[in-house]
Amino acid sequence: MSIKITDIRVILTAPEGINLAAVKVMTNQDGLYGVGCATFAYRVLAVKCLIEEYLKPLLIGRDPQNIEEIWQLMHQNGYWRNGPIENNAISGIDMALWDIKGKLAGMPLYQLFGGKVRQGVPVYRHADGRDLDEICENIQRFHEMGITHIRCQCGGYGGSWQTQAPETAPEGSYAGMYLDNRKYMRDTLKLFDGIRAKLGFDIELIHDVHERISPTEALGFVKELEPYRLFFVEDALPLDQIDWFRKLRETSVTPLAEGELFNNPAEWKTLISERLIDYIRVHISQIGGITPARKLAIFAEQFGVKTAWHGPGDMTPIAHAANIHIDLAAPNFGVQEWSGIEPPNVVIQEVKGPKGALLDVFPGLPEFKNGYVYPNGAPGLGVDINEEEAKKYPCNNETVRWTQTRKRDGSLQLP
Repeated sequence: MSIKITDIRVILTAPEGINLAAVKVMTNQDGLYGVGCATFAYRVLAVKCLIEEYLKPLLIGRDPQNIEEIWQLMHQNGYWRNGPIENNAISGIDMALWDIKGKLAGMPLYQLFGGKVRQGVPVYRHADGRDLDEICENIQRFHEMGITHIRCQCGGYGGSWQTQAPETAPEGSYAGMYLDNRKYMRDTLKLFDGIRAKLGFDIELIHDVHERISPTEALGFVKELEPYRLFFVEDALPLDQIDWFRKLRETSVTPLAEGELFNNPAEWKTLISERLIDYIRVHISQIGGITPARKLAIFAEQFGVKTAWHGPGDMTPIAHAANIHIDLAAPNFGVQEWSGIEPPNVVIQEVKGPKGALLDVFPGLPEFKNGYVYPNGAPGLGVDINEEEAKKYPCNNETVRWTQTRKRDGSLQLP
């Protein structure tokens, strides 16, 4: 009997207080289905609508084994292409089709990508804190867990939510996340000076600018970070100012990572082909799933650029597993961001739902152990979804606050 897609379901859930969107692609073979991640946490209902109203009718009755054909069909069917809503919708189905492919083969996905080139995936974690002592304590705690790469920030990404505009803003300015670029840069340089003085140079440090300073500020800031020998500086420039990377490359030897907000190849081709970055940092559901992420990794390999996929809390364990499978088979893998979704007997931090709820909803997460993440060996992605558990944690569609970032004068600033 030929295999056909019979249904596509979207499951919305928020076991840690963060909106997540999972996709389940059903087939006409008993027990054969695939799961994928379509999470765009801040527009989750728009993604659900696109899948159920447009992609599902397009794909019912098609052979789920034809992944490339289906990806191209979804990509071009709406005529206008790319963007976070469409790409995340495509990603959910694409990952589910790869999951089905692995289950049909009886192999974990990394085997279909050519097999392992490493036995485990080294990950990095995020250390924040109110002051230098607290940040150093968090760094040492992660280091004791075997984590050798740690991203450090002081007070988040340089701002704090204010229910009333500060005195520096004009009268009538709106509430928001107010930023002070100059203070942020001074505080960050002081932070890394203190970390290196207290902990030395054996720990690899990372810093995320989050695109929140001007290009000319970035040139000086990245140069001033050189003495602290960072593993990389992430998103020093916004994606609409990538021409500045040429100047940034000329003025500093600090390794550069970019790509968290990228949607399409036009945004990364020049950066990679001209070797203007060292690490590509895309969110794989944001670019359309496993199919384009594999192509991107292979393209980057030709130019000596390594992968460091985005791995935050606003993506499902299904997507985290997809990252790990690609990492295991990629010769040009660099390091993997890991948001702290270890099994409960290790550590789960900063969750808003019951401890372990995320893993109850999404059983089968790859295992974290002593700084590395290992796949579970199950066919396909190895992660499933418990729909009854998912129902216990409905999504919250309140207006997003943290992206309402503002400069000192009250005008909007990229988040």
